[in-house]
Amino acid sequence: MYEVEPTGTFEDDPNVTDKKFPGNPTRSYRSSAPLKVVGEVTDWTRLAPEALKAWKDRLAAILEDERGEIIN
Repeated sequence: MYEVEPTGTFEDDPNVTDKKFPGNPTRSYRSSAPLKVVGEVTDWTRLAPEALKAWKDRLAAILEDERGEIIN
C-alpha cells in the first residue's frame, strides 16, 4: 500500500461520499492529475480471510443491485 499526494486538483469520490458514506470518512478522492508516491505503508493489518470474503460478497451484491450505479 502506498501513501500518495495529488499533483493537481482533486475532489471527493462521488461513488463513496454522495451515496454510501456522506462526509467522506473513508478519505476517498478522485483526480485527473497524476499522483506522487511519497511512501510505502508497511504497518497495516491485512483483513482476515472471512472479512475479505464478506467485503467481496457485499461488492457482488452491490453490482447486482440496479441502484449500485457507478458514477464516472
